[in-house]
Amino acid sequence: MRKKTFSMPTATEPRLVPFITQRKGEEAAPNNLAIFRHSSGAKLHYRDEDRRDRPVRDVLWARCAFSPVDGNGMPTGEPQWKFMHPYRQMMTMFALSCQVCTKPARTPLGYVFLAGPKDEDPRQLSILTNQPPVCPKHVRTAAALCPHLEKKPMVFLASSAPLYGVHGTIYGLNANQEVHAVAQPDEALPFAHPNVRTLLASQLIRRLSAFRVLDMGELQRALSLAA
Repeated sequence: MRKKTFSMPTATEPRLVPFITQRKGEEAAPNNLAIFRHSSGAKLHYRDEDRRDRPVRDVLWARCAFSPVDGNGMPTGEPQWKFMHPYRQMMTMFALSCQVCTKPARTPLGYVFLAGPKDEDPRQLSILTNQPPVCPKHVRTAAALCPHLEKKPMVFLASSAPLYGVHGTIYGLNANQEVHAVAQPDEALPFAHPNVRTLLASQLIRRLSAFRVLDMGELQRALSLAA
């Protein structure tokens, strides 16, 4: 039996847009937020919410329009390259599926995560990331298409990437008891943080706790040897 090898294309696929990229017209839904008092304290709600609004750990998720999809189930419309669709980011991060094609991202050595070339200190024992993983086929595609990665990403090959928390906007009540945004923390909040109860999440965060930092060539060689 021939040994399987992993191929990472050197050029982007024609007209390919990552699944998580927000498209023109995918605007945030009208604000109909409320804060209700519970026995456990204040909690942010949609006035008309359903179970889809709390897809992970009972956290309220930002609503955003969805563009029509093509025959392959991929979103259509002009890409807004600097933005990730909040729900599609959550879907791929939660499922650990490829942010480009949505197929399972697991490799024999774990998962491939990308970060901007100056985003992280690779000497840290753990890394928090909002970037869903990529499958071997689309590592170079993601690096080439995402402006944040500057075509020279830091590559993390992680054997462990548990869910950590969320990034989003914290809401509160003003003097007139109206709901308004009060803070948008720079750092992700862990699920157990008390402010998560009144936070509207827009990104799901994982913690890379066992990883190697590689370049593109080292990644391809490592995956080919493990196949």
